[in-house]
Amino acid sequence: MHLHLLPGRPALLLLLLFPLLLSSCGPEKKSDPNVRHYEVRGVVRGFAPDRTTIEIEHEAIPDFMPAMTMPFTPRDPKEIANLRVGDAISFRLEVTATDFSIANVKKIDAAALNLPKPTSTAVSTSGAEKVRIKEGDMLPAFTLTDEAGEVVTAETLRGHPTVLTFVFTRCPIPNFCPLMARNFFDLQQAIQAGSGSLADTRLLSITIDPEYDTPAVLKEYSQQQGADSRTWSFATGDPGVIDDLTKRFAVYRQNEGGTISHGLTTALIDGEGKVTKIWRGNGWKTEEVLREIDAPKE
Repeated sequence: MHLHLLPGRPALLLLLLFPLLLSSCGPEKKSDPNVRHYEVRGVVRGFAPDRTTIEIEHEAIPDFMPAMTMPFTPRDPKEIANLRVGDAISFRLEVTATDFSIANVKKIDAAALNLPKPTSTAVSTSGAEKVRIKEGDMLPAFTLTDEAGEVVTAETLRGHPTVLTFVFTRCPIPNFCPLMARNFFDLQQAIQAGSGSLADTRLLSITIDPEYDTPAVLKEYSQQQGADSRTWSFATGDPGVIDDLTKRFAVYRQNEGGTISHGLTTALIDGEGKVTKIWRGNGWKTEEVLREIDAPKE
């Protein structure tokens, strides 16, 4: 850079140009490469009682995830303070390796949204409302298919303690399904290094997206997660059977017009088929599960 100073006023000119020199000669500020950003649009569907999270039905996010309805945590709670259920919004989704949040929340014209058309795909296996499973209940009968094309039923699980959870392969949010997969991988390592009832334990991940998660898709996904089929299996099945299981375990699965909404539930089933422990959400730790597996049986 070449500067030409005017006679008699060099000091003043340098003072005025000093900030420019710093900005043009200093290093360029770069965004954090470990944070991915996505511009997203959707509709507000609800709030946590304390408004720390907001539930949003959002459009499909190209190269990231399909249309879903799920809770988000705003980086600044003030950004959602004046929102109401039904508001159309845009926001920036910020994703790291272990967490996610939203920022730059703004109201938009609802006509700009491109959400899937609501067409219910829920299938009921009975006219009666399904009873929610509690700890101490027996695992209900079901028939699924694992990633190898083998039949999985409540009976085939007998003889081994089983930890089961619900996931789907297209879920990329780090502290939802990917967290469950990481936790199950850790459990797998502990099981394979363990003894007694721990060494006999099996892991089962059941998809909530059976229309997409075929056995072939689950096989590829299981390989990506480092699953050993001798310990950890993945299962899919008829949507009606999946719907029944998710209702029983209160996973609140919905798949309406391509918009997936679900919660998280993990359960420990003993070798006799009894549900001995249920964990809701994503806050459980592998150490808790290992303690439950090794706990003395009544």
